[in-house]
Amino acid sequence: MTRIAVLGAGKIGEALLAGLLAAGTAPDELVFTERHPERAAELSARHGVAAVDVPAAAGRSDIVVVAVKPQDIAPVLADLAPALRPGTLVVSLCAGLPTSLFERSLPDGTAVVRVMPNTPMLVGEAMSAVSGGTHATDEQLATVEKMLASVGRVVRVPESQQDAVTALSGSGPAYFFFLVEAMIDAGILLGLPRAVAADLIIQSAFGAAQMMRDSADHPVLLREAVTSPAGTTIAAIRELERHGVRAALIDAIEAARDRSEELGRAAERP
Repeated sequence: MTRIAVLGAGKIGEALLAGLLAAGTAPDELVFTERHPERAAELSARHGVAAVDVPAAAGRSDIVVVAVKPQDIAPVLADLAPALRPGTLVVSLCAGLPTSLFERSLPDGTAVVRVMPNTPMLVGEAMSAVSGGTHATDEQLATVEKMLASVGRVVRVPESQQDAVTALSGSGPAYFFFLVEAMIDAGILLGLPRAVAADLIIQSAFGAAQMMRDSADHPVLLREAVTSPAGTTIAAIRELERHGVRAALIDAIEAARDRSEELGRAAERP
C-alpha cells in the first residue's frame, strides 16, 4: 500500500484526489491539507478522504504531493521539512519552482519530482510533464508517472524544459478558452444565438482535438484538408495571418515561459 498526501486541495489538488480514487486508490490511503476549514470539510464529505495538517500528512505518507501556489511555498516547506520521514518521495505540482528549491529546504537526500500538469486534470484529460531532481530514481519517476496516468497523459522531460512546458501545456488550456471565446463572439456578431454559437464551436474544438490526437497527420495536413481553393477557410486563414495571430501566439507563449522562470527565481530568493 502506497500512502499519498496532497498538500493543497485547490482545483488541481482535488482533481488529483478524485483521479486517484477513481483509479482504485482506497480513501484511507489518501490524506490532504487545506487551510480553509469549510473547504476541508466539504472535500472530506465529497471524497471520504481525511483532512490533516502538514506535519501529520508528512508523518504518515510515502508520497507527498505539493500542490500549492508558488508564492505560498515557503511556509509549507517550513512545516514539511521537520516532519518528513526518510525515503518519502516529494512531488511538486508548483509552477515555476525548481527541484533544487525543495532539495535545499528538505532533509538531505530527499527525492523530488517536478510536475507540470494542467487543468484538464479536472476531467481526467490532463497533460503532465515530469522531471526528476538530483536524488529521484527512475523507479520513483515511474511511480509518479503511474499516479498521474489516472488523470490524463504523462511525458518525461529534462527539468531544463519545464518552464517551456509550463508555457505551452500548463497555460495552454487558457489559450484555447480565449480562442473559443473569441469565436463564439464572432458567431454572435454574425447573427447566431450565443447558445448555438457555443455548441458549434465547442463541439468543433472537441472534434478537432480528437482528430489531432488520433491521426498520424501533422496539424498542417489536417488544416489543409479543410482548406479548399478559393473557399471560405482560406479567406479566414488569410485574415489570421494578416493580423499576425501566429506570431502573437508565439510571443504569448514566450512571455509565459519568461514568467515561469521569474516565479522560480523569486521563490529562491531569501
